[in-house]
Amino acid sequence: MIKIIAVVGARPQFIKHFSFEKSSTKKIDLITIHTGQHYDENMSAIFFNELGMKKPKYKLNTGGGSHGLQTGKMIIEIEEILLKEKPDGIVVYGDTNSTLAASLAGSKLAIPIFHIEAGLRSYNKKMPEEINRVLTDHVSNLLFVPSQLATKNLQKEGVLDNVIEVGDIMKDLVFYIKKNNHLTIKKPFSNFYYATIHRPYNTDDKERLSLVLKSLNSMKLKVVMSIHPRTTKLMNQYNIKRESYSNIHFINPQSYFDNLSYLNSSNGLLTDSGGMQKEAYWLKKQCVTIRKETEWIETLVDDKNKLIFDELSDLKNIFTNDLLNWNDSLYGKGNTAEIIVDTIVKYYK
Repeated sequence: MIKIIAVVGARPQFIKHFSFEKSSTKKIDLITIHTGQHYDENMSAIFFNELGMKKPKYKLNTGGGSHGLQTGKMIIEIEEILLKEKPDGIVVYGDTNSTLAASLAGSKLAIPIFHIEAGLRSYNKKMPEEINRVLTDHVSNLLFVPSQLATKNLQKEGVLDNVIEVGDIMKDLVFYIKKNNHLTIKKPFSNFYYATIHRPYNTDDKERLSLVLKSLNSMKLKVVMSIHPRTTKLMNQYNIKRESYSNIHFINPQSYFDNLSYLNSSNGLLTDSGGMQKEAYWLKKQCVTIRKETEWIETLVDDKNKLIFDELSDLKNIFTNDLLNWNDSLYGKGNTAEIIVDTIVKYYK
């Protein structure tokens, strides 16, 4: 049986890893490294516990610090594990510092890299995630892309071989949760919007963060905001008081099931998250993304997801009551992990 190391470190990667781990049983000897990139309990351990995932064999302590410091520590520690375990391949997910660190450490040791969620591009190189995903794609041996557009992005960069369109592995878990009735009703108010804001360009500047909160506070419905530890830290640093925003109901970071349940119970989503744009689509909820661009271009069709950044005064009027037609097959059929596992196994035959 082939030995594969999978590297995770941030919330979206735990979600993706669940489906891969589940599908790899009896097919792959799977070892998990958790880099510790997300070091808040609600952002890390709770996901493993809730989803019933195996405890990672290796847990690193690389959370916090600058991008360079964090990525450098990860490369050093992951390399040590790779030299010890001698895996046949490495699975990486998405576009975090953990993704890039594992890809660089593995490729320099001539270990095949399998990138799940390859080919995405926002074309904003000020985003650390864009740098991570581009570099990872260019050292990967198998590139698992979610859409035709992702394939075309790679073709523009001369990446033509071993690109496999498989859909989105996050969809597997959303469908699993719906099928097994893990969604509960979360209604702190009869009608409300759900919000998650954490990106540096929305939080690192006091004036910008204040503007975002002021705009959320002006929404026509109550806003339930799951507040990221990073955003809490910056609000405290800037002396921004929660009580100044009477229309926003702040809640602590949620488990994955609860997070999806709040979204599913809401009238729509306000976010700067990448993954939640798709989750909103699959749950048939309108989404407003507070960013200048998105790597998930397909969600923008027919205004099911809308981008807004500079003109936040328009935020309060951005949701519509239009009946929307949703593409149930967007980003696959919910069996992406199974396709990926089978493709990796065949790679060694």
